Amino acid sequence: MEAEVSPDRVVETFRALQDHIADRLGALEPDATFEIDRWTRPAGGDGDTRVITNGATFERAGVNFSRVTGDKLPASASARRPELAGRSFLATGVSVVAHPRNPYVPTAHANIRFFVAEKEDEAPVWWFGGGFDLTPFYPFHEDAVAWHQAANAACAPFGNDLYPRFKHWCDEYFYLPHREETRGIGGLFFDDFDELGFVDSFGFVQSVGQAFIDAYTPIVERRYRHEYGPRERDFQLYRRGRYVEFNLVYDRGTLFGLQSRGRAESILMSMPPLASWQYGFTPEPGSPEAELYTGFLKPQDWLAAAGS
Repeated sequence: MEAEVSPDRVVETFRALQDHIADRLGALEPDATFEIDRWTRPAGGDGDTRVITNGATFERAGVNFSRVTGDKLPASASARRPELAGRSFLATGVSVVAHPRNPYVPTAHANIRFFVAEKEDEAPVWWFGGGFDLTPFYPFHEDAVAWHQAANAACAPFGNDLYPRFKHWCDEYFYLPHREETRGIGGLFFDDFDELGFVDSFGFVQSVGQAFIDAYTPIVERRYRHEYGPRERDFQLYRRGRYVEFNLVYDRGTLFGLQSRGRAESILMSMPPLASWQYGFTPEPGSPEAELYTGFLKPQDWLAAAGS
């Protein structure tokens, strides 16, 4: 491992990022506060789960920090690098999900994480991962463009190729094959990232974490007072079902947490408090609900769309 690699420094920084994001989200919520649940993991590690429940702005919002250690890397974490199977590991990260009450405010998710895998008499192997994505229920061109502009700005100081690569990866990752649709409008996704060396790779994930909250709070502020009725609420609950399907079937973070026997309450905090499924639902042609499907749930160049 490079001399400058410091897992303790990563852990400290991630804890501070959790505080910062929780403070920013909490400032948007007038009726509820974060419940703080600090926990320890018998097999190794600890964490801090912070959840808003039944607020005026957020029906549920969570900001998690975790530091998990173990003697054997779970299969979900070593699938892309089978040579690391069986190594001891440290995994630490911050994960955020916000499920707003108002259907005109999009759901948002972010995660940044760090892994170190070790084996006696061999050099440790480390990498970062993470990203953020936006899941609107109703289409607002301005929000989608601003989201991707923030993603691009977070990447730009570290290389012009990072945004297009990680935007494409996000579009591919947050895709539900059985529905043939993306979960939302994407953002950034990356994993096994160490190509800039520790210092710049670490700087990059910090930039991503900050960009997430800087991009999301203005969207919430623009939309949370928007009037809505039963139609919009029903559609929101229906679309939340897609979120549940993705998290339980495809999400690697959820699978890693469960396979490593992590704390189920914290892992499943990302689920919406309410969701619904309708058989054979088809949005009314020409409706805002239909526009979400035809104009937003398809990978596209949102930066080029900024001037359209």
